Amino acid sequence: MSSKQAALSAGRALTPGAIALMLMLCVSWGFNQIAVKLVLPDVPPMLQALIRSVGALPVLFAIGWFRGVKFFERDGTLWPGLSAGVIFGIEFVLIYRGLLLTSASRAVVFLYTAPFFVALGSYVFLRERLRAPQWGGLALSFAGVALAIGVPQANVDAKVLLGDLLIVAGGALWAATTLIVKTTRLIKAPAEKGLGYQVALSIPILALAAGVSGETISHVPTPLSLSLLAYQSFWVVGLTFLLWFALVKTYSASKLSAFTFVTPLFGVVASYFIMHDTLTVAFGLAALLVIAGLYLVNKPDTKVVPDPNLPA
Repeated sequence: MSSKQAALSAGRALTPGAIALMLMLCVSWGFNQIAVKLVLPDVPPMLQALIRSVGALPVLFAIGWFRGVKFFERDGTLWPGLSAGVIFGIEFVLIYRGLLLTSASRAVVFLYTAPFFVALGSYVFLRERLRAPQWGGLALSFAGVALAIGVPQANVDAKVLLGDLLIVAGGALWAATTLIVKTTRLIKAPAEKGLGYQVALSIPILALAAGVSGETISHVPTPLSLSLLAYQSFWVVGLTFLLWFALVKTYSASKLSAFTFVTPLFGVVASYFIMHDTLTVAFGLAALLVIAGLYLVNKPDTKVVPDPNLPA
């Protein structure tokens, strides 16, 4: 990818349609955290992630076939695609392993450190210059998420802290896959093919992790668990991840990632209605912080300064 192409996508402002689509993705991903938790009594975490990837792959192939995507055409995406796929698989191993050690509320906060890694990587690799207000917006959004979830929490031991670190590492790998897409020939590949690499490579990695962990399914999952597994497979991975991949190819990586701060807020709201968690005044303040942060990040004064030493 040339520096001019990187600068073009890095500087492209989010359209109202892209913003609406991102909000829909955030709602879906926020509920996904609850779906995973509801299925855990029937299906352990690594097997759950494995089933999700296995179920999503046919969806990607079906959509790609309908759109005429040539999945096996030689287009220079093999090595970056394999790299993204390995990282994608390890990312979910770390996230699901971390969820066994730390609470879901802490995990959702630490997972959404990913925008910071994306912003840093965009600065280094894409020459995407964020001014002080944009960095301040990222900080405000993260502060809002932390306040909404209730961090810090008392009685945090070494095991919980290890889980936190695993979740942060998963967030960093999420950012890495975003940057690989933006900086390699994957940015020109159809979204179905780019995500196909990731989902396909995650299957053997998650299968190995499930085997090493000794996970088994001891009983037939309930209809609710089966329906939530279908939701995770067909909708979350098969469709919303595909839409995310397409957006990453088109718009600013750091601005898109900043929107993911909204996801845990939607997750808290969903927990209120489904898990009967309590919403407080602090949540209202947190929402205002997130909105203010997103406004600062998406102000149309971000300047992209391509490095003159890079070839066009």
